[in-house]
Formats: sequence, C-alpha cells, structure tokens
Amino acid sequence: MKMLWRLSREAIRYRTLYVIAILSTLSLTAVNLAAPKVLSRMTGIVSDGVNEEGMHTILVLTAVLVCLYLLRVLFRFLSNYLAHKAAWNLVGDLRTRTYDKVERMHLGYFHDKQTGDLMSRIVNDTRDFELLYAHMIPDTITNIVTFLGVLIVLLTINPKLALITCAPIPLIFISGIIFSKKVRPFFRISQKKMGELSGKLQDNLSGIHEIQSFGREEYETGRVDEKNFEHVRAMLTALKISAIFHPTVEFISSLGTILIVSFGGYLAWKESLRVEDIVAFLLYLSLFYGPITGLANLLENMQQALAGAERVVAVLDEPCEIEDREGAVELQKVEGSIEFKNVSFSYKTGGEVLKDISFKCEPGKMLALVGPTGVGKTTLTQLISRFYEPTEGQILLDGHNINDVTIESLRKNISPVLQDTFLFNGTIAENIGYAVPEADIEEIKEAARAANIHDDILAMPEGYDTLVGERGLRLSGGQKQRVAIARAILRHSPVIILD
Repeated sequence: MKMLWRLSREAIRYRTLYVIAILSTLSLTAVNLAAPKVLSRMTGIVSDGVNEEGMHTILVLTAVLVCLYLLRVLFRFLSNYLAHKAAWNLVGDLRTRTYDKVERMHLGYFHDKQTGDLMSRIVNDTRDFELLYAHMIPDTITNIVTFLGVLIVLLTINPKLALITCAPIPLIFISGIIFSKKVRPFFRISQKKMGELSGKLQDNLSGIHEIQSFGREEYETGRVDEKNFEHVRAMLTALKISAIFHPTVEFISSLGTILIVSFGGYLAWKESLRVEDIVAFLLYLSLFYGPITGLANLLENMQQALAGAERVVAVLDEPCEIEDREGAVELQKVEGSIEFKNVSFSYKTGGEVLKDISFKCEPGKMLALVGPTGVGKTTLTQLISRFYEPTEGQILLDGHNINDVTIESLRKNISPVLQDTFLFNGTIAENIGYAVPEADIEEIKEAARAANIHDDILAMPEGYDTLVGERGLRLSGGQKQRVAIARAILRHSPVIILD
C-alpha cells in the first residue's frame, strides 16, 4: 500500500481522466448488476404464465435490456480508453522524468551501473505503470464493487444461501496473502535479470569489434545465453507459483458453487425458494465468483508491476549528490583563471586519488598536467566541472568557489575534449555544432579549420553532411578527436580542457 500511495502521486496530474474512467467503471458495474435482475423478472413472468399484460411487461423489459446493453458498450469504452489514455501518458511522462533524472546524476552514480540496466528501467519497467493504472486499479475497483453489489442482491434474495456463498472467501483471501509474499521476490529478481541481460547486450554490441577481433563470439554467446536463461528461470519460478495459485482459487470457488447448488436445491424442495429466485441466484453466481477469480489474476499482475515500479521509483527517489547550493550565483564574464587550493579527493570505493593539490592557471595560459597512468589527471579535470566534489580544499574560477556558483553557468564556461571521444549518430556538422545549436555552417567550418579537420571533411563524399555512425564508427580515431576539438573550439569557452 505504501508503494501504491507513492505511485498515486505520479498519476495525480491525470486525475480528470481517471475520475471519468472510474465513474464509467462504476456505471458499467451497475448495468451488469441490473441486467440479471431484469432477466429473472422476465423468467418469473414466463413461469407464472404469459397473458396480455405479462406480454406488455416483457416487451418493456426487453427494451430496458437493450438500453442496458447499449449503456454497457458506452461505459466500457469510456472506462477502457480513458484509463489507457491516462496510463500511457503517465508512462511517457515517467520515461522522460526517469531519463532526465539519470542524465543529471553525478558521475559516481554510474560507476556501479550498467547502461543496459538503466535503459531497461527507463523503457521496460516504466511500461508496468500502464499495466497498473490502465488495468489493475480500474479492474480492482470494478471487481470489488461488483462483488459487494452482488452480495447485497443475494442477501435480499435469500440470506442463508448468500452466507453459504461467502464460505470459501476466507480461504481465497488467505491463499492470496501467501501467494503475494511468495511470488513478488521472484518477479523482482526477474526484472533485475532482464536489466542485467540488457546491460550485457549493450556492452557486447558496443564492443563487437573487439569480440570479433579476438575471436570471442562463441564465449560471448554463452554469456548472453547464461544471462538470458537466468531471467527465464526467475520468470518460470514466479509463473510456477501462479500456476498453483490460480487453480487453487478456482477449486475453492467451485466448492462454493457446489454448496449453493446443493443447499439451493434443498430450499427449493422445501418450497421456501421460488424458481425465479433460483434462476436469479444462478445468474448472479458467475458475477459473484468472477470478481474473486479476477482479483486473483490481478494479484499476479500487480506483483509483477510493483516489482518494476520499485526499480523506477528507486531511480526517481535517488538523491542527486551534486546540485546547486542555496544562494548559488550565475557566473558572468568569465576570464578563465583556475586555482586549486589544497584539494584532496577520494572515490567512495576507497583510495585517495588526489592529496593536497595546489596550483593556479592564469587566463589565456596553457597548463599541462603530466604523470603516469592512474595518478588522477582526468579526475582533476572532472573536479573543475563539478562532476565530482573534492573531499577537502577549494577550486576557484575567477576567484569564485565553484561550489557557490550554478552548475549550468559553470559548465557553460568550460569545453572539454575527453580521452574517450564520443560522437553522436548524426552528421559531422551536427556533432561539431552540438554545444552551439544556433551556429551556422560558416562558424562550424571555421572551428573545423582551427582543429585541422576541414580538408578531411571536404574529402568525404557528403562533406559536412557525412553521417559519422554510432559513436563515430565511420571516422578514424584521429578524425573523431579533431571533430571533438572543433566542437570545443566552436563554443568559445574561456576554459578548454584537453584530456
């Protein structure tokens, strides 16, 4: 219930659609409850013998039935479509919000995360919200209202028989509680394994060149197969529990039907129950146990949906460790002076990377950081942009502590060229102009000339409109790096970091 309440806060913006859908659902339930009553009335007239007055009543009741069935079509459409419309809009919003949250997380967040797993949360797990809000919640309301409505009707027909009808319900309720506790952990594992499989696929497809170069195709196929069937086994375990639960509910419901037929027959024999009442009881019987069986099915879907929803909510509720502090100011007219004052830094995984580092780089000057691999050169440059925060000391930009300025204005004044050059799957012009969307082609060409890549681009079949492929696969390593340098130059930032 705590999780459902948390999720309801996400759906509140679509409350109008949900209210109409729920009212339509309740109206549909009322129509379904009324129809058997009309049918039993018609049966009673026929069993008593049809005369002219009775025939007139049957015609009226027939018209009433037609109207009820037409209303059922209308209310079912409103209930189904509006619930789906609200749910899918919610899924779209959550996908965007989840991506936006992941996009703004500090780099340390990604150290123990797989890209494929995060993609699975954004795409697959958010889809479970549609199952929850378009099916489970409306159907649960329908089943509960139908059950209570039928129970009231049965009590008015024959209280003794109605109470016997309720005899199996405690057993069904207890089995539902046991089922919920048993099955959700396996659905949770299944969702986790799907994320791991997505992660492995993303990793392998990104490294397909290395896999083929070192002849590891068979090995990697085996690893994918292992991840794949870990997910399959977890899902089958959950489904095995479901396969035991659902027939159990059906069996318990069948016992109730047997009790009703037996006791109903006894009451009819004693002539304390009319034929039309028996017909009404049998018509309502399917409406009575149908919601119970439906709730049992919904219980399985709900466990699966909640397992996925938990993974999405975990991302949405993850605290952002690096955010603008209260009172953070916008940087104005930055010249580019950078100063480290006794800066130390350690990753959460342990081990001090930087210790008591102090230096100053004046505007317009070039400073080279030289040292062996792994001593923290890249980490130091990432501290300047506040991808991480130092454990001790201060970093100043034009005399401002970078912790006291907005992250947006800080990074707006810094252009990095990273060690692992990344290009988006688009044209060369789009990649060079990525940080300055309003730049025209002449400005892009000027930046390319400065990066000494202009002539190479003109030699390509489509020039600046040449598609670079995923991660710049169609360009050489040197060409990719020069495109990245041109991208940094075009921004005209006072600080350029060449890693």
